[in-house]
Amino acid sequence: MDQIIGIQRAIDYIEAHLTDEIDYAAAAAQSFSSSYHFQRMFSILCGFTLGEYIRNRRLTLAGVELASEGTKVIDIALKYGYESPDSFAKAFRKFHGILPSEVRTGGKNLRSFSRLCLKISLEGGNTMDYRIETKPEMHFTGFKRGFTGTPAKRAEQECDFYLKTRTNQYILKGMYHDYDNEYNIITGFGDDGYDFYIAARHEEELTNDNLTKELGEEDAKRFESITVPEQLYLICETERTKYPTMLTEELRKQAVSEWLPSQGYELADAPEIALVHWFFKKGDNALNNSRYIELWLPITKTE
Repeated sequence: MDQIIGIQRAIDYIEAHLTDEIDYAAAAAQSFSSSYHFQRMFSILCGFTLGEYIRNRRLTLAGVELASEGTKVIDIALKYGYESPDSFAKAFRKFHGILPSEVRTGGKNLRSFSRLCLKISLEGGNTMDYRIETKPEMHFTGFKRGFTGTPAKRAEQECDFYLKTRTNQYILKGMYHDYDNEYNIITGFGDDGYDFYIAARHEEELTNDNLTKELGEEDAKRFESITVPEQLYLICETERTKYPTMLTEELRKQAVSEWLPSQGYELADAPEIALVHWFFKKGDNALNNSRYIELWLPITKTE
């Protein structure tokens, strides 16, 4: 209940300041949480980033004002935070599908992105196996791609990323001889998305020089070394199934909406990690259907 009230207070604050430069920390304070936790929680629960929400709401209101006579395009652009007519026109066209100058010609449709209003509903009553662990500093070798957009679009990007980087994946598995496990590291969370790594874990830091010696200069350019500092994690697991990647979004949402508020923790500003157990043996359906993912959510105690 307190979490819902807090998020709604934050949304109300944002709506009241859509024509101002919005202070994310001030918005987060309305929800009694840190700026990082609020932004991540908002994205997980709502399906889009806080920045996307603000941008879409501003462009919706700008469209309404443009449809009425008497207001100059440049004045509306400046009002909603755009520094030039060109940047405003580009964003407006991407959202509405038409240029600002076309709004008043008639016969053109505008898009509307409605204000969020959270409703209280009785949820929970679900079981979730979990553990809390402090992981020491960890070292990985991997490669990344930036993901943006809605959860559905990010799922498409993840699928495309895997399909187009098979060579990199085979090289990683050959280097570390771990064919049943794989790490995904999510970092660099921001208004436009995040960075998604496919990685392998090793005991000690592997420098670029070491990578070059191991793989040769050209193949070493495919990868980078990633060091994740010591961190406290909430670790929860998906059900055992052939394709567990389909279950991580709901598991993450359950952990954030149900477990965190009831246990006095919030998300920490640190990389999120998924340990994917890709068991496979030809003809062994029992083994192949027992795959699962450990979701490691970085957490910290609320003050």
